[in-house]
Amino acid sequence: MAGLFPSTLIESTLINVVTSATLEAMNTTFIDVPPGLKGVAVADTMLGSVRGAEGFYHYRNHDAVELARTQSVTDIWHLLLDGSLPADEIASARFAREVGSGRVVDIDPVIVDAVAAATQAPHLALMSLLPLVAPEGRATTELDDGERRAMASRLAAVVPTLLAATHRRRQGLDVVAPDPDRGHAEDWVRMALGHDVDPDRVAMVEAYLSATIDHGFNASTFATRVVTSTGADVAAAMCAGVGALSGPLHGGAPALALSMIDEIGDPTQTEAWVTARLEAGHKIMGFGHAVYRADDPRSLLLRGVAERHGGELVERAIDIEERILAVMRAWKPDAVIVTNVEFYAGIVLHLAGLTPDLFTSTFTVSRVIGWAAHLVEQAANNKILRPSARYVGPEPTKGAAMVS
Repeated sequence: MAGLFPSTLIESTLINVVTSATLEAMNTTFIDVPPGLKGVAVADTMLGSVRGAEGFYHYRNHDAVELARTQSVTDIWHLLLDGSLPADEIASARFAREVGSGRVVDIDPVIVDAVAAATQAPHLALMSLLPLVAPEGRATTELDDGERRAMASRLAAVVPTLLAATHRRRQGLDVVAPDPDRGHAEDWVRMALGHDVDPDRVAMVEAYLSATIDHGFNASTFATRVVTSTGADVAAAMCAGVGALSGPLHGGAPALALSMIDEIGDPTQTEAWVTARLEAGHKIMGFGHAVYRADDPRSLLLRGVAERHGGELVERAIDIEERILAVMRAWKPDAVIVTNVEFYAGIVLHLAGLTPDLFTSTFTVSRVIGWAAHLVEQAANNKILRPSARYVGPEPTKGAAMVS
């Protein structure tokens, strides 16, 4: 694993080495990078990549969108965690049973109730509940490869169980126990809603989960790897990912995008609504992306899922999407504006029967699989991720502090 900001990985156009007498005295060399580390490669990975200019991303050496169309969540999980798709149906079923068994957990319902009452959203409860599933708290540096792999996969598997239990207890409803013989997407929806969902709606959720398992070094994945690099236990690293995912600019956008469609209502009101928001300095959720300079392939995939379902909401959303793009491209003619995954994610999850308060939880069910794979990869050849910051405040005074 390469260290943070290895020079062989940073494009020469991004490098601006700053030195001064002070820095030389500190034996420190800083490398200027763009705000938000945009475009900076901070590590090597074999798990996948995003090619923003092409509108393409992949899981290992497979087209991620094609996988989302043709493979189950657990088959993709096997690919990322173990390096290949299952060799045959027997291997696929074996791994699905491993994941299904991992969803089963024995945790005191009193604890679930207390955590549910104390947190604002189910995904935030994970930061309290995940450590209880891995109570030994062993550092990743103390685990061998097999132990890290087993622990990371186990915690990823139990996430939908904990999320569904917390969601239902917050509503005063009984917890639905996991069924290890069901598919991962199917069991998540069943546990969350408290009833079976027809296969078409399960397929919609499965497509969403499969398409969002991993996506480069996004904020939550990077946070997970940073904490893993310290040698922290698996649960702590995953909780770091949850914390990053809780932000509205990362995990909360699908619900906001769906709310925007409701607020606009009649598509003919789109131009006025969007212009007012832009003039007020607000972001338009579901549009623009930090990496893509071509169509977001996840958005195209989920738009296709929505169109196959059809209905008034889908037709209205497509109309609104086209109008928003026209306004934003006129507003910023030199910028590349694309519809990102969040716009149709909210629609697809809504059509599948999930309520907006479950959208970020559903994203967590998916992304935690990617975190597990990244955690294992980081720990296998670890170097602590420890960047620098350039001090820009007043010149410090050496010596004893002045007393007034």
